[in-house]
This record gives sequence, structure tokens and C-alpha cells, in this order.
Amino acid sequence: MEKISACIISFNEEKKIEDCLKSLIDVVDEIVIVDSESTDRTIEIASKYTDKIYTQKFLGHIEQKNLAVSKANYDWILSLDCDERLSDALRISIRAIKDIETHDAYKMARKTHYVYRWLNHCWYPDIKVRLFNKKKALWGGVNPHDRVVIQSDKVKTLNGDILHYSFDTISAHIQTLDKFTEIGANEIIKRQKRVSIWSPLSHGFWIFFRMYILRRGFLDGFAGFVASVLSFTHVFVKYSKVLMRRKKGQS
Repeated sequence: MEKISACIISFNEEKKIEDCLKSLIDVVDEIVIVDSESTDRTIEIASKYTDKIYTQKFLGHIEQKNLAVSKANYDWILSLDCDERLSDALRISIRAIKDIETHDAYKMARKTHYVYRWLNHCWYPDIKVRLFNKKKALWGGVNPHDRVVIQSDKVKTLNGDILHYSFDTISAHIQTLDKFTEIGANEIIKRQKRVSIWSPLSHGFWIFFRMYILRRGFLDGFAGFVASVLSFTHVFVKYSKVLMRRKKGQS
């Protein structure tokens, strides 16, 4: 692995982007930011860490991230969101492989801080590919749930966590829920996916059961319960929006 480009997309992230960028110091060799026309101090703060800042009206999570990758000078890409940062252990792991790279992509766990505590179960370890050779991978999936699609089986898991400072309040979670269910519903309609009247409940209950029971989210206390319930709500609302729009179109 020669050098690493950190690729980040942003929009009005003045409260969180600096901690993200600080965690990249001494790990990456350049930082590339694609900003979706922020109106706060995001760009002012980011400019202290890089001059490779590009403005692009939001095209979609996948599209924005691939655009950032296309602006990178180096083949190796480390991708973070503004509300994420590298743990000390992960920083050490990445630096350790820079000179002895033998894989095409690297996976790492992500740990989420939710309102007042870390979630050690319902959203953990949440393994993500975030370090990859852009000749072998690109961003894909379905908006807003983007993922790195790898054209190789040479993938290794690194020690350490991505620290995800997700929602500071329940209100912030609900606001994001409404925005993401809108994007998700649009994708389902665009793909002409079959949705029945039972889909909101069946998919929603499965998410709750998986998070709260199978992943033992109950061990995360009240925060785990709230996160599981709102995850149920997210899925319920997404499929309900699809059904409502289709019924409205038929009326």
C-alpha cells in the first residue's frame, strides 16, 4: 500500500467534522471532501486540514462517495462519514499495514454512540469495508444504505473500531428517520419492488427482533430499547410510504 486518500462527504457538519479529520492525522496522505453546499462553518473548518474540497449539489449517498473517490490522487481509499472517527486501535492497525499490504480491501467494526451511551450489542460490531483499493472496489448498494462493492475475495478484518457518534438526541434520530425513509421509499418504487400490505409490519418486526433479541440489544439498556423501536419505526414508515404512494397513484 503506497499512500492513502481519505474520502469524506459532508453537509452542515460543523459540530462533528473536525474530530473526524483530526483522527485521520498521521494515518492518511491526503483528505478529499465533497460538500453538498453547506451553509454553516463546515468548509471553513475542513479547510484547516485540506485544500481538496469540492462542492457538489447532493446526488445521492452512493454518487457523492464515488465522486469523492474519483477526486483522490491515490488508489487506496479510506472512507469515513463526518460523524465517524478512527479509534486509537484502528489508527495503529491501518498504519501497521501501510507497508505490508497484501489484500484488496479491509473491513472494520463500527461502534455507535447513541444519545448518552455506547451501544455494545444491537448495532455492534456492524462490520464495514472502509479501506479499499479503488481499482478493485467502488461504492454501490441502494441509497441511503450504501456499501463498498468489492471485485476481489482478498479482504481482511482490522483490529479497532470506527467510532460512530450518530444521534445526540431522539429528535435528531426521528428527523433522520424521516429523511432516510423518503430516500428508501423512492428507491423501492424506482426498482418496482413488490410490497404487500403486510410488509411494513413483517419487515419492521424482523428488524426489532434481530436487534433487540438476536443481537441482545436489551443489554444496551434503555438506549438499546429506543434504538430498536426506532429501527422498527424506520422500516415500518419506509414501506408504508411506498404503499401510500402507490395507492394514491391508483386513486
